[in-house]
Amino acid sequence: MAKRVYEVWKGSNRFIFGGRLIFGPDAISLPFTIALIVVPVVIFCVFVARHLRHKFASHDAGYAILVVAIAFTIYVLILLLLTSGRDPGIVPRASHPPEEEFSYDTSVPLDPGGRQTPSLQFPRSKEVIVNGMPVKIKYCDTCMVYRPPRCSHCSICDNCVERFDHHCPYVGQCIGQRNYRYFLMFVSSSTLLCIYVFAMCALYIKFLMDEDYPTVWKAMRHSPASVALMIYCFISSWFVGGLTVFHLYLISRNQTTYENLRYKMDNRPNVYDRGCVYNFLEVFCTKTKPSRNNFRAYIQEEPRRPQPVSRSRETEHESDSNPRSKVEDDLELGGDLLKISQRRNYVSVDEQIAGDSSHGMQSVISESEVVQVPDAQLPISRFEAQISSRGRSGSWEISSDVLSASSPVNESMVATRKESH
Repeated sequence: MAKRVYEVWKGSNRFIFGGRLIFGPDAISLPFTIALIVVPVVIFCVFVARHLRHKFASHDAGYAILVVAIAFTIYVLILLLLTSGRDPGIVPRASHPPEEEFSYDTSVPLDPGGRQTPSLQFPRSKEVIVNGMPVKIKYCDTCMVYRPPRCSHCSICDNCVERFDHHCPYVGQCIGQRNYRYFLMFVSSSTLLCIYVFAMCALYIKFLMDEDYPTVWKAMRHSPASVALMIYCFISSWFVGGLTVFHLYLISRNQTTYENLRYKMDNRPNVYDRGCVYNFLEVFCTKTKPSRNNFRAYIQEEPRRPQPVSRSRETEHESDSNPRSKVEDDLELGGDLLKISQRRNYVSVDEQIAGDSSHGMQSVISESEVVQVPDAQLPISRFEAQISSRGRSGSWEISSDVLSASSPVNESMVATRKESH
């Protein structure tokens, strides 16, 4: 049965729902990230938003605080799923290195035998033109492809990712060309959610101080959940808020996190910067490229090549499977035996011819002395042809020992033919 691509995927990714969702190998951290979002919101809805419903009596506006918190949390979780559960821009692997890039170096020293063997050369990098400037791209030994510009190999997911930014352990996925927009929206929305919860908790403390708890300390003691949420949101907002500001800075310069660290070390110019406005339009207003991998597609297995069979086995198999060819070989063997017997008696026959011709006697071959051989026994027919050809030069008589030598061979050949039939 043919397998699907995700079932034989060579990377370290994890697939669920039949290859519809792809995650990184550290996707076990994803439930922890979800808990960091959901648990504080649940505490907020139970201990804070529920009491704020009655603080806005006109048109039940207090329920909007609870609805906004729940809807905003669902929105953040969807962005998290779009960031971690989709292809970040994985470059498909090749089954073999690009053969068109191979070259032979003939400038090699001679070996001890005096021969010059050219060595196979394979370029590890090459240059391409990007925005009118040369950019060096490298060959990936794992994926066996030349990485496109701004592509890098993730050591955690074991894949080459286009426009590789970084590998985020909190979402359990690489951040690349196809999910960078959703990652930025996720961290920025998380920042807004932290600010919203912090503001509503502070508003609840303010309402408590206006009613029965005139001091801040008494209000905080009455609602410890509000205090805990404010501390948690303050710390989290610095983390996700700082990450949001840093990526907005990278977008303004059209850089990735990987390129930002690398360009600072190498002091190289940024060839992808098109201006602040066009850089933001490139990230937020361009269509997301389709995935280059169809993880649910069936693999087309290549037919196996037949293994070469040795000549001896092939000959043995043919001889066993074709009895007719075996009989013909036996007949040729019988002919060879007959020729051997002919050579042994040629001397005696020649002596008899020489003796008869010296006395002027003429011998004639009678029909009763001629050996009748079937047409299938080709070696004996050849022998008769040789006798008739030699008889043209002079008539001579076949000796009885020649006929007697050929008769056992004839009998064996006839018996062999009967067995074959």
